[in-house]
Amino acid sequence: VVLDVSGMKCGGCSAAVKRILLQQPHVQGAAVNLLTETAVVRVAAPHAGSPEAAAAAAAQALTAKGFPSVLRSMDDSGVAGAAAALSERKEQELNKSTRNLAFAWGLALVCCTHHLGHFLHALGMHQYAHTEFMMALGNPWVSGVLGSAALLGPGRPLLVDGALSLFRGAPNMNSLIALGASTSFAAGAASALVPGFALDPSFLEEPVMLLAFVLLGRSLEARARAAASADLTALARLIPDAARLVLDPGAPPRAAAAAAAAAAGGSGSSSGAEEVMVPTSTVRAGDVVRVLPGERVPVDGLVLSGKASVDESMLTGEARLVGVGEGSCVTGGTLAYEAPLTLRATSTGSASTLAGIGSRLVADAQSREAPVQRLADVVAGRFCYGVMAASAATFGFWSLAGAQWFPQALGAVEAAGAQAPLLLSLKLAIDVLVVACPCALGLATPTAVLVASSAGARRGLLLRGGDVIEGLAQVDTVVLDKTGTLTEGRLQLAAVEPEPGCSGDELLLLAAAAERNTRHPLADALVAAAEAKGLDVPLASSSQTEPGDGVWAVVGDRQVAVGRREWVAQRCAAAGPAPTAMTTSGSSGASGSGASGSSGSGDTEVWVGWAGRGLAGRLLLSDALRPDAARVVGALRARGLRVLLLSGDRQEAVQAMAAAAGIDAADTYAGVRPEGKAALVQRLRAEGRRVAMCGDGVNDAPALASADVGIAMGGGTAVAGDAAGVVLLGDRLGQVEEALGLGRATLAKIRQNLAWAVAYNFVGVPVAAGALLPAYGVALSPSLAAGAMALSSIAVVTNSISLR
Repeated sequence: VVLDVSGMKCGGCSAAVKRILLQQPHVQGAAVNLLTETAVVRVAAPHAGSPEAAAAAAAQALTAKGFPSVLRSMDDSGVAGAAAALSERKEQELNKSTRNLAFAWGLALVCCTHHLGHFLHALGMHQYAHTEFMMALGNPWVSGVLGSAALLGPGRPLLVDGALSLFRGAPNMNSLIALGASTSFAAGAASALVPGFALDPSFLEEPVMLLAFVLLGRSLEARARAAASADLTALARLIPDAARLVLDPGAPPRAAAAAAAAAAGGSGSSSGAEEVMVPTSTVRAGDVVRVLPGERVPVDGLVLSGKASVDESMLTGEARLVGVGEGSCVTGGTLAYEAPLTLRATSTGSASTLAGIGSRLVADAQSREAPVQRLADVVAGRFCYGVMAASAATFGFWSLAGAQWFPQALGAVEAAGAQAPLLLSLKLAIDVLVVACPCALGLATPTAVLVASSAGARRGLLLRGGDVIEGLAQVDTVVLDKTGTLTEGRLQLAAVEPEPGCSGDELLLLAAAAERNTRHPLADALVAAAEAKGLDVPLASSSQTEPGDGVWAVVGDRQVAVGRREWVAQRCAAAGPAPTAMTTSGSSGASGSGASGSSGSGDTEVWVGWAGRGLAGRLLLSDALRPDAARVVGALRARGLRVLLLSGDRQEAVQAMAAAAGIDAADTYAGVRPEGKAALVQRLRAEGRRVAMCGDGVNDAPALASADVGIAMGGGTAVAGDAAGVVLLGDRLGQVEEALGLGRATLAKIRQNLAWAVAYNFVGVPVAAGALLPAYGVALSPSLAAGAMALSSIAVVTNSISLR
């Protein structure tokens, strides 16, 4: 279940949220995303109540700890709900941060005007530096008013949140800022009000400049985050807000509609029934809608009339038009050209293809963390405590011993005598609080994963989370299935070779009838060939699929077996009981070795037989190698990857395809059953290899699930897609190369982000603590430290955005 969580400001906050969730009963796991402000919680059903109730209780616990949380309803979990809500929330934050930023920098401008007097003195313009206005700006009471306005105005949300988080035992970035700003203001107030406490009154102005830089950084960071998640909302915007609902599909054509069709140059028929524009959200499955040229299709549907071209690049990542006509399926969000189309809606709202892709993309990007992030989460969770300890240690060192050991360092403050060490130690302690940045650690991985997931979606790659992306980057072995993966998967009947006593038409008719209830390229080819010959293909009364072997079906009064030669011979000889299960998916498999025929050795053979007869003959089907197969295999090998070909087909067919694609014969495996594919993948992993398995059918699902990364072709079965971590929506082999390249680029960005976050804090905190002060006289001011802290987070987010 998904929780929308507010109040997370940095990596320490997200770590605290995760820790609170894991402490709740019935919560088995949690993944928190700082960028999208969500927590995906895996809960076990309690003995009394539902998992949703357990998750709602966890949300209440978070709210009680200062992180207001709500359980996201199912209606909001689709792309239109989740992405739109995220976009609206980000827009509100940007507007609020802009107002606070303007207020803060207005105060900062007044402070800068006061400090302008130093430059006027340096230029010899003393008369301007000592005007009444300039002198008034230097008055401690004016500085106090400016500091108070900054703390109580634009800085109030930061101070309140930081204080509450500190009191709850979960300090965050705002806690450090609150401590730094309030300590500086308190020191300045004491200097101005307490006689004999001669600290620098300019400490009163430090909160103004500090908060101005912090808010500037927050505003830039918020805009960068919005850009990082922009592609999520772009998916939602592809669905038009309104649709043309046809009220009476059976009405005669109207002149206006016919004229529109003629003006568009279309040749398809058009319905002239009464049409009304309605919100797309009100369209239901079964409704009839009309799409004019140049409009986006509002829902998934079946074309009832019209012929047009449809741009599916938003779905497949391939810029080409696809022709559609009566009986074709179209996807909501695609763009229609050339002629009007009349559709019957098949899926709408959250059930549509685009919403399914969007919701899975969002949910997986939120819920599946990259392993490389886990150490960063542990560090970020304790980071603020470490910074406060470092600040206290800095204050203690410079106030007790540092000034005595390094008296030259006292030149960094405008004070003398006994107050100088106190002023220096206080200034450096505040610098340490402000310069440290846990946000960079917390944002390093989520921003890169989210940008990569969105960039992949634009290219037709559905990447299911950070663990999948990291796995892609580490792959060193790619295993390809043959049919539908290395080949186009559009099999055609090449030859019919019946045994004596059986005609070719009879053989084809029985095979097509048995395969009619299965979903596999072999089955599609057999049924299409039978229908092309004008054969009346009957429906099997019952059928049972055995993946990797074939189909056992009752056709008329015959028990028919279609599949591998050995299996068909064994099944027909055994003459077992008739199948009782009717299946709608599966694979008819390919035969074993030892077959021969007049067609080329690359053809796939399917044997047919029935009980009481035995083998009745074989059908040879040809399949073309994908045009880019050799190029893709060569590119993968050029990357240093080992490429294997794995198939249930016979040896001759597999070897022929491997040779054409440039795969070594030693890396080619034929006649492999589904469990054998999974076993081979597991053996490769046991040898220390990182394996990506690419397939498209039911018989590939075990191997896809067994691999480090499963890659499913977009034209394959739903079972294969569910078992895979990557789905190639464009159904192009070249997308395998693209996915691996995106994975490597993303992991490189994550490592760069983490390296920057660690290096920044590793260098920034010691410098802020005065490490360079004795030898080089280099020290930061609190406002400069705040600016460096803000730039650290911006650098991480900007680096991730470059993946786009």
